[in-house]
Amino acid sequence: MNPTLWRRLLAEFAGTAMLVTAVVGSGIMATRLSDDIGLQLLENSVATAFALGALILTFGPVSGAHFNPVVSAADWFLGRRTGTGLPARDLGGYVVAQTAGAIAGAVLADLMFKLPAVDFSDKHRTGSDLWLGEVVATAGLLLLIFALARSGRAAVAPAAVGAYIGAAYWFTSSTSFANPAVTIGRAFTDTFAGIAPSSVPGFIVAQIAGLAVGVGLLLALYPSVGSAAGDVIVHRSEPSQLEEHH
Repeated sequence: MNPTLWRRLLAEFAGTAMLVTAVVGSGIMATRLSDDIGLQLLENSVATAFALGALILTFGPVSGAHFNPVVSAADWFLGRRTGTGLPARDLGGYVVAQTAGAIAGAVLADLMFKLPAVDFSDKHRTGSDLWLGEVVATAGLLLLIFALARSGRAAVAPAAVGAYIGAAYWFTSSTSFANPAVTIGRAFTDTFAGIAPSSVPGFIVAQIAGLAVGVGLLLALYPSVGSAAGDVIVHRSEPSQLEEHH
């Protein structure tokens, strides 16, 4: 039996909030502990990678631990024909919960370090190079998550996804936001991990493009990937269970 919708939405809100708290908080701590920008990025990326893996383990059994609108959208799209993915009526709730959680997480991190609760970032991140980095980061993330589910290796997702995001901090020009909700949340903090509100739309458009690329590659490489979409919610459920409990 799958958890009720309100429990799944609470898990997505709390999990995304804690993820952004980890991203922003570790960025603040890094700038206070180190003067070298490379070392600061290393500290930020390692903390984020470990936190993400732990959060997936914590909230995955409840909501699937998407923490990301593009993951939820891909899960709905890929599973819509087989009835195994996130139902369309739940998709909007997931996106709202994730976005609200991301904003709350940024505020919480600021408060923990005695900074203004809301201080919009002035760190402009714009340009075709950064947008391309977001396309690559987002598409790669989706390929990893759904390939693991399709091949029956979802159990290693916490470690694999954490490792991918930690690595993508370094091999993408954008430092791998790969998440519209997290991008919005990071606009609320004028710290190391922040992004200027004016730069947010470009990142989100690039992430949606990455969603399209990732889904296209998944369908080409794993034509039956939709049958595994249910494993990215909580666990594999029979269609009758999905209808009853979603």
